[in-house]
Amino acid sequence: MTGRRTTARRASPAWPPRLRYWFDTIVARGTAVLIGWLTLMCLAIVVPASAALVWARQDGPTTWSEQVVAVWVSVGQTLKIGGAVGRPLYVLMSVLLALVALLFVSTLVSLITNGLNDKVLALRRGRSTVLEARHTVLLGWSDQVFPIISELVEANANRRRAVIAVLGPKDKAEMEDEIATAVGRLGHTRLICRSGVTTDPAVVSLVSPESARAVLVLTHEGEDGDAHVVKTLLAVDAAVRGRGRPAVVAAVRDGRHKRAADLAAGPRGKVLDIEDVTARLIAQTSCEPGLSLVYQELLDFDGDEIYTVADPTLTGRTFGELLLAHDTSSVIGLLRRARSEADEGTDGTGRSGRSRVELNPATDSVLGEGDRIVLITEDDDTATPAAEPLAVDERAIVAPPRSPRPPERFLLLGWNHRAPLITDQLDASVPPGSVLVVMAEGEECLREADRCARAPGRRMHVDVHRGDITDPRVLDDLDVLSFDRAIVLGYDVRDTAPGALTGDDRTLVTLLHLRALEEAAGRDLAVVTEMTDDRSRLLAPSREGADFIVGGRLISLLMTQIAENRHLAAVFDSLFSADGDTIHLRPATEYVRPGHPVGFATVVESGRRQGHCVIGYRLHEAVAQGPSYGVRLNPDKRERLAFGPEDSVIVLAPGAGVTPHRERRRTVPGARGGGLPGRPPGRDDVPGGGW
Repeated sequence: MTGRRTTARRASPAWPPRLRYWFDTIVARGTAVLIGWLTLMCLAIVVPASAALVWARQDGPTTWSEQVVAVWVSVGQTLKIGGAVGRPLYVLMSVLLALVALLFVSTLVSLITNGLNDKVLALRRGRSTVLEARHTVLLGWSDQVFPIISELVEANANRRRAVIAVLGPKDKAEMEDEIATAVGRLGHTRLICRSGVTTDPAVVSLVSPESARAVLVLTHEGEDGDAHVVKTLLAVDAAVRGRGRPAVVAAVRDGRHKRAADLAAGPRGKVLDIEDVTARLIAQTSCEPGLSLVYQELLDFDGDEIYTVADPTLTGRTFGELLLAHDTSSVIGLLRRARSEADEGTDGTGRSGRSRVELNPATDSVLGEGDRIVLITEDDDTATPAAEPLAVDERAIVAPPRSPRPPERFLLLGWNHRAPLITDQLDASVPPGSVLVVMAEGEECLREADRCARAPGRRMHVDVHRGDITDPRVLDDLDVLSFDRAIVLGYDVRDTAPGALTGDDRTLVTLLHLRALEEAAGRDLAVVTEMTDDRSRLLAPSREGADFIVGGRLISLLMTQIAENRHLAAVFDSLFSADGDTIHLRPATEYVRPGHPVGFATVVESGRRQGHCVIGYRLHEAVAQGPSYGVRLNPDKRERLAFGPEDSVIVLAPGAGVTPHRERRRTVPGARGGGLPGRPPGRDDVPGGGW
């Protein structure tokens, strides 16, 4: 029995895939084969096309030999090989020379094209050297880069040819796109991005830090973030060694690493402690609601900010006289001249032998020769003395009440590694007998809170409770609205259970419950909220003008201010200290009669008599109206207004536990007559300040 074997015939593929496969095979066989095939394909197209052109001409050749010559000339001109006619040797040599010229020209074009492509790729990789001077360098990449660039653009609005160079670990084009999306138009400022690791001195050299006006080292994410900052500072030192040292500004998250960062930053460097500064501002704002808005107004470059100016025409004037010497600027201190030329160019942190900042000194302190005035003004060229003396209404000035502040009740919702610092700072600022109630969960958090509660020598009583701050029943049992102040903190990720709300998410839920309680009771609670992401602040369910502390943004503003003016490091050291002169919101009725229209110069004079620098006010009727929420810094002293009983005056004054100016005196060197009474050496004279 015979059978017939049947085989399935494989369907042949379509011609486009076969053509692509054939072309791939040709390319894979090498350059010589590819040139041969391209030559054949070119001739297969050019020769028939040339023949068609010759035969289609009305005045073309008529004989066969003339037509062949015409086709040859057309082919030669098309292929750039001349198309010469004549003897065979002449034609051959003409073609050979044309091919040689074509080879060399093609090679030259190829080399130029490849060189340009390599250069473009190198630029896109961001590995070329930045040849700039007096530019600002940002090392690293984090959420800080966007507010810092925004503030630098604002600061450079009246400066031509300003340059910002960013060195980060991301692709150059990607960094430029993210900055353009987040910041927008850069105005007169030119942005240069370079890609690379910031811990390699050779890579850091790409942005020319030795010729920069300031170098800002951004915080690094992750548990080793502070170590990365220290290594970056060391890389900057290695990159500029022997070529000058730029002014460096950096920040660390853990105060234990600050000393190492200070050493790595060098004598012209300034390192901020993020946790310490954030804790101090939270504590200060908890005692005086609205203070965060004042600092926001003061630290950004949109409006008035702090400057140091030299005015020889005011040399010899006392500080009390300087307070009313300007009509559109608010004087807050003095910058004493360095003792020797070798000290010029240092960071002004108050160390011995260097330029020293005195905030709100004694009113009889004298502006010496070479000293500078520390003031709040719109720009450094607007700090000009008033053309005529400012009028003061003596009838409107009142004596401040002497009654002590009554004890207050504070509520702390949540716990993190900044909470002990906040508790210590709050304890130094509240009236004796005050109470702090802490509501937290998690064994580690509760143990740490108990240790804070049992710390000896506290002025306030600390009571710790266990509970979930996102549970409305817990908040109801606490009777939240019976407290005078409330602070909401986010938990650290390590202190939360898997799947639980963390950080800003938990904070937002807590604020929702607090807002519901306020609406149900028909009254507001003064709440200070800490957040890690500035974008979360826009989602917060709170009333307009509420106090929010975003540590990353706060440090970004501080770093930018110090990068623009190195002397401001000492100013902010004092402003954020617990035992120095700090910003306060005081009732306007402690300075002038309520309802009595006065020029702002009268308020400044009333503050001078109390040892305070008056720098602005906040109107109660505008506390819910953005963008300033009633805060006005550095008003024109000729401006007339009538304060109500609920309005506030913004002053620079001694904090809790600091002796008033008229009781603290010292001899001021350099004054007329050899010396004037002042105040004894205090925190302003301590090296490094409190950061």
